Amino acid sequence: MMARSLRVAPEYIEKVKSAPGRNGYPSQQSLATDIGFSLSTVKSFLTGKPVDYLNFVELSKKLGLESQDIAYKEPETQPPKPQPTNGEASPFITGAPITQPRYFFGREKELKRLFNLLKRHPLQNAAIIGKKRSGKTSLLHYLKNITTTPAEQLRPEQKSDWLPHPENYCWIFVDLQDARMQSREGLLKYILESLKMQAPTPCDLDRFMNVVSDNLYSPTVILLDEIGVGLQRCPELDDGFWESLRSLATNQTGGNLAFVLATPESPIEMAHNSGHSSPFFNIFGYTAYLGALTEIEARELIASSPIAFTDEDVEWILTQSCCWPLLLQILCRERLFNLEEGENNDNWREDGLQQMKSFTHLLDSELAE
Repeated sequence: MMARSLRVAPEYIEKVKSAPGRNGYPSQQSLATDIGFSLSTVKSFLTGKPVDYLNFVELSKKLGLESQDIAYKEPETQPPKPQPTNGEASPFITGAPITQPRYFFGREKELKRLFNLLKRHPLQNAAIIGKKRSGKTSLLHYLKNITTTPAEQLRPEQKSDWLPHPENYCWIFVDLQDARMQSREGLLKYILESLKMQAPTPCDLDRFMNVVSDNLYSPTVILLDEIGVGLQRCPELDDGFWESLRSLATNQTGGNLAFVLATPESPIEMAHNSGHSSPFFNIFGYTAYLGALTEIEARELIASSPIAFTDEDVEWILTQSCCWPLLLQILCRERLFNLEEGENNDNWREDGLQQMKSFTHLLDSELAE
C-alpha cells in the first residue's frame, strides 16, 4: 500500500502558522503535548512539510481548520524544480539522464546484484559497462536515489526496500566530465563536503586520506561516472591518486567504502589503454553489462504512457527499439505527442525512426559478456 501523506498548500502556510496562537496554544510544544504528537510532526505540519494523512486531519481539526481546504492538491511527484508551464513532467525522457526514480524502468537483475554487494560488510566494488547512451548514468542515479525516495513519489509496486537501513548510507555522485572534478583538490574537496567532513588546507592527498580514514564510520558509496574522461584528460588524477583511493576502500575504512563506476569498456582495459597501471582498477569484483531491457521491462515502460497505445503500436515500438531504453523512450515520446495532438495517423513512426538515427549504434551486436 502506498504511503499517504498531505502537506499544507503554500498559500495557507501563514494562516496555519498563526493558528496555534489563535486557539490558545502559547507554543508548538504545548499543541504537540495536548494532541499527543511529536514536536517534529507539529513543526512539519505548520511549515508545509508532508505529514501522515490522519495526523494532518487531526491537527487541522484541533486548530479549527478545514483539512480539505488547506491541503496541497497535487500529488507530490514533482521535484522542487521549475516545471514546464503545464505543471507536468514529461513521462518519456530522451535527452538527459533519468534522475527521478518513478521514470526509471527495468534493470532488476543488475539492481539485485549491485544492492547485494552494498548491503553487507565489507561493501564491495562494482563496474557498470555499457555502450554510450545505454543508461549507465541513469542507473547510477537510481542506485543513489531509490532507497530514500518517499513512496508517494514512486510508481505503485515499485521496489525500494533494497537496503535494511538506507538512511545510514551516504551516496556521492561524481561526474568526471564536470571541470570541477578534474583537478585533484577539487575532487577531494567535493568528496569531503559530501561526507560533511571539514576539508583541510591545503586539501592534498595525504591530508584527505587522514580525514576520511579517521572519520568514515557509515556505509558510503562513491559513484564514478565518465571515468574514461578522468583517465584520459586529467593528469592530476594519476596512478598515485587512484592507488590512494584503492587503499581507502580496501584497508582504511573498515569495509564502509565502495566504488561503483560506469564505463563503456572494462576498467582494466580502459586504464591500460590510457597509460595507467594502477591496481585500483583490479578491485571491481562484479561487472554489470547493460544490454537491452527484457521484454517485460520494456512493456512496463511503454504502459506508463498517460494515453494507452494500441497493441499494434506497442508491438511496433518493441520491434524497432529492440527494447533499448533510450530508443523506447524516443518512440513512446513521438507516439504520445502524436496522440496528444489528436493526429491518429502513422506519421509519428517516420519521425520516431528519424529521431533514433543518432543512436542506432545501440542496435549493433551486443557487448560480449
